[in-house]
Amino acid sequence: MPPVVACELTILGIRHHGPGCARAVLAALEAMRPDVLLVEGPADGQAALAALATEGFQPPVALLVYQPDAPERAAFYPFAAFSPEWNALRWAAANGVPARLIDLPHGFPAPLPGRVRGAAGEGEDGERVPDSEADLPQWARIDPIGALAEAAGHDDPELWWEQQVEQRQDATAMFEAIAEAMAALRRAFPDDPPHERCREAHMRQAIRAAAKAGYRRAAVVCGAWHAPALSDALTAEPAESARDAALLADQPVCATSATWIPWSHARLARASGYGAGVKSPGWYDHLWHSPAQAAVRWVASAARLLRAEGLDASPASVVEAVRLAEAIAAVRGRPSVGLDALMEAIEAVLCGGRPERLAVVRERLEVGDATGAVPDTIPLAPLARDLQAQQKRLRLKPEPTQRTLALDLREPTDRERSALLHRLRLLGVPWGRIAPRRGATGTFHEDWELVWAPEFELDLIAKSALGLTIADAARAWIRQEAQVAPFPQLTALLDAAVLAGLPEALPALLARIADAAALTPDVGAMMEGLPPLARVVRYGDVRGTSAAQVLPIARGLAERVAVGLPGACASLDDEAAQAMDRRLGLVADALALLRLDDVTPAWEQALLALADGQAVHGRVRGAALRLLADRGTLAADELARRVGLALGPACLGPPIPGYAGASGTMTAAAWIEGLVGGAATVLLQLEGVWRALDRWLQGLPDDDFMLALPLLRRAFARFDGAERRAMTDKVRALPTGGAAHAAVAADDDLDADRTAEVVPVIIHVMGGNPAWRSNG
Repeated sequence: MPPVVACELTILGIRHHGPGCARAVLAALEAMRPDVLLVEGPADGQAALAALATEGFQPPVALLVYQPDAPERAAFYPFAAFSPEWNALRWAAANGVPARLIDLPHGFPAPLPGRVRGAAGEGEDGERVPDSEADLPQWARIDPIGALAEAAGHDDPELWWEQQVEQRQDATAMFEAIAEAMAALRRAFPDDPPHERCREAHMRQAIRAAAKAGYRRAAVVCGAWHAPALSDALTAEPAESARDAALLADQPVCATSATWIPWSHARLARASGYGAGVKSPGWYDHLWHSPAQAAVRWVASAARLLRAEGLDASPASVVEAVRLAEAIAAVRGRPSVGLDALMEAIEAVLCGGRPERLAVVRERLEVGDATGAVPDTIPLAPLARDLQAQQKRLRLKPEPTQRTLALDLREPTDRERSALLHRLRLLGVPWGRIAPRRGATGTFHEDWELVWAPEFELDLIAKSALGLTIADAARAWIRQEAQVAPFPQLTALLDAAVLAGLPEALPALLARIADAAALTPDVGAMMEGLPPLARVVRYGDVRGTSAAQVLPIARGLAERVAVGLPGACASLDDEAAQAMDRRLGLVADALALLRLDDVTPAWEQALLALADGQAVHGRVRGAALRLLADRGTLAADELARRVGLALGPACLGPPIPGYAGASGTMTAAAWIEGLVGGAATVLLQLEGVWRALDRWLQGLPDDDFMLALPLLRRAFARFDGAERRAMTDKVRALPTGGAAHAAVAADDDLDADRTAEVVPVIIHVMGGNPAWRSNG
């Protein structure tokens, strides 16, 4: 005989984040007035429930449960204003009813291998799933709502559930119907996964513990799928309880901590990857707050949003859109106007049938940009607490939607904001990223693109061992990295320390850089390490950081680069030559910032040696000549002479010894790619360079031209539209007849008419209009 337990048990099976379910739960709780509330949620998050009695919560929020010694092993349990569990917990706190979380602790080992589904670290009911969706067992492929919708003849599970449950005003007998439907599904799919069996065993044991504690009216709020498995927890045979206890026995449970953090509607959306998310959290929030006139208020909200974007949306069009949505619902036999009909009507009437306008409504209204808040009294990790204080002091509100922040580093507040954002980047919290500067000039401007993600809370927890404040942790991280970083990364760390406003970290870092620079034999590493030093020397004082100690290191490094450069550029393959081209540009920019007059002659001599080096890759030789032209070292006629020599008939011969290219033509094409890399301004002024390029193209056989064309197109593709148009005009102005043309024809034994035909080809290579033809 089953044991007699004097406790009335009511199971309220719900869909996570369902407004209709939330209303039904509140109505059921008011009707039965339980003396204990049991909610599906991690049992080791129980301590955090005490905070729900305080004011200041603004959903969406999330319960964060993590292992202090391994913060990356964490889970978020999000709640929205329309989440049934949230409303049940708040009801219990307001009515003095004890509430317990009864699901498996987060520290309980999951027996199934695989990732945690969902961007929030949680899947549907928190289960773990295998990495490959194709390898999922049958139980993991079950979508209960989809199965019920299919049985009812509907192909849209979300819409079917919304119509049947979430828009329902009368919730009478709803939970009985849900339990009956789920029981039928469980009979059809009886094979539960091991972790699910553990979860349900734990929840049954928690129900029995509540009854043994003397509670007489227990309400359980859980996912609908679990309702049939929990309904007989108090009436089952003792052997069933023993089996549940055995299933949970001897499992090591890790110690965890729990707290509350803000969340967002964007993170509640299924599109974010959150396994228990809903398709349209903004719409569900609307149904929760405006159940009576949902259609009218929704269209009016869309009209306000469109008007804010500068689009026309009159009151008359709102009325027309509502009527159209009602007509669509009636034609489809729907009991009420759903989101699909409303969005179709909004697109047709308010958006003029333009999907790109409707996309604004979907992103800003259907998903929503709401961000929650938690009371200041909620315990946070020290770094999170310090960040919260700085966000308030500096008026930097964490928001889930992207926004641009323009900073003027001459202003103390903006300088502090910049330092905070740079310190967070050092700690692996990329709240902001530097955006390309638009309009403003000078070294005192910074543009940031800010997007806050709740996962950053975990990043701060993971870095808590480094210090109690953001500044202390950033300094400790720099010291830690400096012990193991190779030379180029050391100078990048110095640059980052200056940007982050951490002068206390500089002395030890500079000493480490000086030692590493003296011992580094790799010229490439020295070239990579020089630019950060140059930025510190040039811009350090903008942030109040003295750069006097950095200049001697930078000067010594620049001298060693100039001496070792020719040897470092010998016998490079194509990939290494591309990397060296980039490094040459970095060093040139760094020297322009440093303004080292005593090093400049040695640098120019090194570039001349590269430009003349026959064993040097063509791309590097071209890049060296470009940099000399940029500096004004070579006169225009000397530059044109060198271009002519490089692209003369000799370059069409055998490959240069030691060069990995396939032919002389490819050598010349690589040389051109190095020459034009970012030198549009110089090229536009030098007609002799264009004549040499023109003559070289004319002399190419067809097969060689086809080989060289990809390199040429890649070289000229670097320039923007305005630069290409200017180059096209320059090519059009090239003389195609007369003495100059005759000289070309005489030198290369080319026909003048055929020579003119190559001009459109040059235009096409540079991205101009290939339809233009020479007039001869």
